[in-house]
Formats: sequence, C-alpha cells, structure tokens
Amino acid sequence: MATERRIGVAIDFSSSSKSALKWAMENVIRKEDRLILITIQPEGNYEKGEMQLWEGIGSPFVPLIEFSDPATMKKYGVKHDPEVVEIVSNGAKQKEVEVLMKVYWGDPREKLCEAIDSIPLSCIIVGNRGLGKLKRATMGSVSNYVVNNGSCAVTVVKHHE
Repeated sequence: MATERRIGVAIDFSSSSKSALKWAMENVIRKEDRLILITIQPEGNYEKGEMQLWEGIGSPFVPLIEFSDPATMKKYGVKHDPEVVEIVSNGAKQKEVEVLMKVYWGDPREKLCEAIDSIPLSCIIVGNRGLGKLKRATMGSVSNYVVNNGSCAVTVVKHHE
C-alpha cells in the first residue's frame, strides 16, 4: 500500500503562484495525491467573525467545492479567483486527486513552514517573483526562507513573463 502524498502549493493568487500551481499539476501531482493549496492572509485586518476562531492554527481544510464559492472565500477573507479554481478543478478530474485549501493569517514565511509541519506535507511548491538583489535584501524572499527553514522537500518554480 502506497503512503498518501500531501503536496502543498503556496498560492497568493499572483501570476507567479499560478505558474507554480500549473507546474505542480503537470509535473508533481499524480493519481490519489492530496493537493493542498496554502494561502496566507495579512494578520488582524478583518472584522470579528469566523476568522478569529482559526487565526492561530489556520482554517479547517476547505474542500474544492467550497472554495469554488465566492461567498465561502469571503468568510475567510480570501479573494475568489476563478482561474485558480479552473486549474485545480481540471487537474482534480484528470489526475483523480482531492484538492483542499487551508488559510493561515500572519507572516507568509513563518506560516508556510508551520503548515509543512502541522498538515504535514510531503513536499511544497512555491513560486518565485524574481525580486532583484536589492528588493530581496530589503523585503526578504518567502521562497528562500522556506527553502532554508522548511522541514520537507521544497520546489521553487521561477516565474517567466
């Protein structure tokens, strides 16, 4: 019996994270894997409500059928993105995989490393925005941080315009 693979993809709905998602669907995901989209929202910029329940530990797993619904995504403070939904819906059908989303709040670097351990993930795929040396030095690179601090295999997909 094969062990279940949990493949994480960091998604912030930017073109670089969508490229990473497409790459993962084409090159990593295989039948019966569990694909987990991980999105990180800014901390503390929301009204009181459901999000406060999960602020420390992240949301419960949100199945594809639910995160396809804009109203559900609004409850988590996440922008509905039809392109991402289309990518994962098509991939889920073709590859016969379960797709889930988990939302965290806080610093993306720390929360991605936390997700690796708490889910736990077999590997994680992250996009790279291609920051120059100066911007990377001042802003920090999320992908670089996860490569150096994550406890599973990390693949960085470089985004090309």
